[in-house]
Amino acid sequence: MLTPPITPKKPTERIHHGDVHIDDYEWLREKDDPAVVAHLHEENAYTNARTEHLSLLQEQIFEEIKGRTRETDLSVPTREGDWWYYTRTVEGKQYGIHCRAPIAAADDWEPPALDEDAQRNGLPGEQILLDDNEHAEGHEFYSLGSFDVSADGTRLLWAVDTEGDERYTIRVRSLVDDGVEFPDEIEDTASGALFDQSGEYIFYTTVDDAWRPDTVWRHRVGDAPGTGDVQVFHEPDERYWIGVGLTRSRDFLVIEAGSNITSEAWLLRSSDPTGEFAVVWPRKEGVEYDVEHAVVGGRDRLLIVHNDDAVNFELLSVSADDPQGARRVLLPHNPQVRLEGVDAFRDFVAVEYRRDGLTRVAVACVPEKGGAREDGAGEGGAGKDGAADDTAGDDTLHELHFDEELFTVGAGGNPEWTQPTLRLGYGSFVTPSTVYDYDVRTRELRLRKQQAVLGEFDPALFEQKREWATAKDGTRIPISLVYRRDLVTPGEPAPLVLYGYGSYEASMDPSFGIPRLSLLDRGIVFAIAHVRGGGELGRLWYEHGKKLHKKNTFTDFVDSARHLIDTGWTSPDRLAAQGGSAGGLLMGAVANLAPKYFSGILAEVPFVDPLTSILDPSLPLTVIEWDEWGDPLHDEEVYAYMKSYSPIENVHETHYPRILAVTSLNDTRVLYVEPAKWVAKLREVGADALLKIEMAAGHGGVSGRYSAWRERAFAYAWLVDAVGAHPSGE
Repeated sequence: MLTPPITPKKPTERIHHGDVHIDDYEWLREKDDPAVVAHLHEENAYTNARTEHLSLLQEQIFEEIKGRTRETDLSVPTREGDWWYYTRTVEGKQYGIHCRAPIAAADDWEPPALDEDAQRNGLPGEQILLDDNEHAEGHEFYSLGSFDVSADGTRLLWAVDTEGDERYTIRVRSLVDDGVEFPDEIEDTASGALFDQSGEYIFYTTVDDAWRPDTVWRHRVGDAPGTGDVQVFHEPDERYWIGVGLTRSRDFLVIEAGSNITSEAWLLRSSDPTGEFAVVWPRKEGVEYDVEHAVVGGRDRLLIVHNDDAVNFELLSVSADDPQGARRVLLPHNPQVRLEGVDAFRDFVAVEYRRDGLTRVAVACVPEKGGAREDGAGEGGAGKDGAADDTAGDDTLHELHFDEELFTVGAGGNPEWTQPTLRLGYGSFVTPSTVYDYDVRTRELRLRKQQAVLGEFDPALFEQKREWATAKDGTRIPISLVYRRDLVTPGEPAPLVLYGYGSYEASMDPSFGIPRLSLLDRGIVFAIAHVRGGGELGRLWYEHGKKLHKKNTFTDFVDSARHLIDTGWTSPDRLAAQGGSAGGLLMGAVANLAPKYFSGILAEVPFVDPLTSILDPSLPLTVIEWDEWGDPLHDEEVYAYMKSYSPIENVHETHYPRILAVTSLNDTRVLYVEPAKWVAKLREVGADALLKIEMAAGHGGVSGRYSAWRERAFAYAWLVDAVGAHPSGE
């Protein structure tokens, strides 16, 4: 028998609201302490030894992922200005190559054909803008955080992180003068830097000591660092993060400040980049809004999606010159439809929303003359029941329909104001990721590309469906499942992996994944429990799974597991749970609540010591997180409630399932110390807990696609073993 590393106890006392908590493992927080580093290496060595019997399976799964993936490939080109922009991948290389090729003519909106030659050699006239492989050389980690080309196409800015701590260095290069680099080199920035419309200035953000983006700066291209960058906006409230961008029309620069429950936007005409930003709506506690610029009848309008007295959000229009003046409601609030966003173009508008737990997209043409319709949606629009009226006029929203029971659809890759089509991403558990262009005038959906799955992939072998569990309070919880119909018979218990998240109103929508096929081909059912705290069923679904309702997230997951067991989908000895980040908190909580239902729990970058973290305002994310979890530092009730579910503080004598915690040393969102302490605590009560820590990675894990595939193969091999599936899939 292998012996796990001994984690020394060095008691630290934490006192809040009269409660005294002794933490024996807080010393592991000292990242630069040689004893801590040595201990983490010991944990990795132990995990490697304990999982050595899975090494062949890991290699098999890695080769399956690799073998199903078209390694030399090309993304669907996106037109911006006079160029088609795309990214290529090359077999054997970890990272992408960012390129462009010239358009044929001003009215050229048809993406070039993606034939075999294009996939291997790029498009005719290709110009390589940035080869991530070259810039990643010599670094164990590489992440691109900003990438922007000036409007005239002559300059490139990019920013990279080579540690995993999400602090990026901006550089600038000419795209016309033999690629000469400018002296600009701006360190310690957040992601999302961009050029202004003129290309003469760069707007970027920096972070405070708690890793919060709090300041927007303006930098003149060509100036050396520290020679006069101008602070244009600073957010002192620690609950708010900020970002900067351009409207699609490029007529306005936008600064957005947002907490988890409140937002505020500031605009500046892009023709005056050194001017003063003006607020759209002053912030109001609990009110969130997004701003999109539109031109209707020759007038500048702002389309605003907001939740002021509209829990599921509504869409209205205001004058860009007087945004706090008269409002016109375009899509009124609908308790059955969660309005998520609007995209405005010169000739049409696209609306994204969620109904019955699934994403939807509807479009309408912009009226050529006069103002917008008073209701904006017509009798069949999304503002009423979300369905389209195909007989309505062009300025009536019409919804795009898809045939599958479960799917995910959304707009993306639409930078051009004048483009005649809407670029869409579509997929499901059984349909590989698909790119469409939708012609708004003809209502034609044009397939541009579907993700290639090499080998003997047959979508007809796979089945996806929706189940509904019932929580103890009577709430119905949706569960999405996918499996191979020739290997799984509903009603006969099968190995099953149940995934969950349930925080921040994030929805875990059905999507395709090549790595997941390695589970399905081994007879494993993959399921997602859409628990409260997520956003699948609207804003109230989120509200009922946060702060003092947070335990609903955990009990919903347990009730989903119980439902899958009671209905014969699986059995406790063949059921594993999986979740990451806030979903890792979910994993830790259900391990304490219902260990008897699970044979294994995979917790990735898990937030398992939430009370310690949320009590410390100096840590990254803490203050902004008070809107999500509550403020235990100043509220005794919140403190007691969080302590009652905190995974690390509720470890107890029981028979825990096998547990694997995966984390990264340089993660700034969920610090490595949380799973390290949790594993040590679990071992105190005899739990079989493993810790795998990436020593050169961040919150998203390792960088580079081959490294990421190996990381996924390790986790999936462990899951296959935990649910008792046959390693070969036979």
